[in-house]
Amino acid sequence: MADYKNTLNLPDTPFPMRGDLARREPQWVAAWQEQQLYAQIRSAARGRPRFILHDGPPYANGDIHIGHAVNKILKDIIVRAKTLAGFDAPYIPGWDCHGLPIEHQIEKLHGKHLPADRVRELCRAFASAQIERQKRDFIRLGVLGDWQRPYLTMNFQTEADEIRALGRILEQGYLYQGLKPVNWCLDCRSALAEAEVEYEDKTSQAIDVAFRVHANHAAKLAHAFGLTHLRAPAFAVIWTTTPWTLPANEAVSAHPDFDYELIETAKGSLILVRELADACLRRYGLSGKAIGSAKGAALEHVLLEHPFQKREVAIICGRHVTLEAGTGLVHTAPAHGTDDYLIGKVYGLPVNNPVADDGCFVATTPALASGPLAGRSVWEANPLVVQELADQNLLLAAEPLQHSYPHCWRHKTPIIFRATTQWFVGMEQRAVSATGNGQDGEEAPTLRWCAERAVDETQFFPTWGRARLEAMIRTRPDWCV
Repeated sequence: MADYKNTLNLPDTPFPMRGDLARREPQWVAAWQEQQLYAQIRSAARGRPRFILHDGPPYANGDIHIGHAVNKILKDIIVRAKTLAGFDAPYIPGWDCHGLPIEHQIEKLHGKHLPADRVRELCRAFASAQIERQKRDFIRLGVLGDWQRPYLTMNFQTEADEIRALGRILEQGYLYQGLKPVNWCLDCRSALAEAEVEYEDKTSQAIDVAFRVHANHAAKLAHAFGLTHLRAPAFAVIWTTTPWTLPANEAVSAHPDFDYELIETAKGSLILVRELADACLRRYGLSGKAIGSAKGAALEHVLLEHPFQKREVAIICGRHVTLEAGTGLVHTAPAHGTDDYLIGKVYGLPVNNPVADDGCFVATTPALASGPLAGRSVWEANPLVVQELADQNLLLAAEPLQHSYPHCWRHKTPIIFRATTQWFVGMEQRAVSATGNGQDGEEAPTLRWCAERAVDETQFFPTWGRARLEAMIRTRPDWCV
């Protein structure tokens, strides 16, 4: 048979017949590193229009996963496409090296209660090791970047620049110190960000508590309900699932537009919102007759007696009050709830926090008739407070309630709301004027105004990102730093 093979004009290629990617791909990546391909691209692109992709840094805490891979590969595609389109498109990778996840790892590896300097030293070493592991894997993905000079939040230069920026914020009058309730983990002994909070079912003691109307305000209350006088002691009734917060109570909130009824019962005249009154009476095992009605606004500033402390608290008005559950009157402790804190600022209520960072009541906490609260944990205080209310004949109902409750995502334990001293960047505070003395005749802008103008001057891809950022800035409270 004739052999025609040598008579054919076949293409010649150095490509092997088999791809063998498992062996060859690491060789390609290694060759790019040896050839300093990224540096060559930077040199060739010098002088072109710049395109900067700001890298949202991964956390230096554990090996990379598919989410890391998708993030980095998509960014690499964008940078390479812009480079081919004629831009100088550098890519500077970075890492976030601070925060509780790293500290939690150190706690697991080395135990609790280490000196602060030692914790920082171990955290820095741990973050450095994680960066090297992740960097190796990102390079293995074929991502081109300045891997020898990444930006790290723990670089001393970066930390110094942050302090300088904070100093400028302070000079302009935006920074102030105040008390604010935050998510607090009793195991971490630290505040938690919203992203560090999980919700799990928890059984709590739900109680209805009667706040006696102060004798000096009985006539005022009667007038609000269209009566000439009260025929029996009157009580504003609240419902709560956190009895331990009652020592910090500073007010009782009513909705200004809700209709409240004064209902005569065997246990006195009870103030309840109209829509929930029947359900409340069934819960208390009482029958009663409404002898008057009033809008919540008419009850404002009526004084009440604290259930077990020798002081008065007032009825105030707040639109955070709902008809979903309870009595339509809300126990208000500014130190232990965001809504309570915000309405407390409106009325100038003190942010009285009697709970230390370990979750125990401080030494100055007033004692109950049955014994001291000082030194007791908030969980130990719950049954003591309930018993105290029962002894004072002010407990109208108590029953277990299973509900969704915030937990620490690391320790899987229930957390509390607790006011701590925090530094805030004020979104509505006025900056110091251009001359530094407020004498230049122009009102300095707020930080919110500045942020909104910056959004106006920014082009968004995709465009719907603008609306999301605008909404966040428009409604953002002061920033806790």
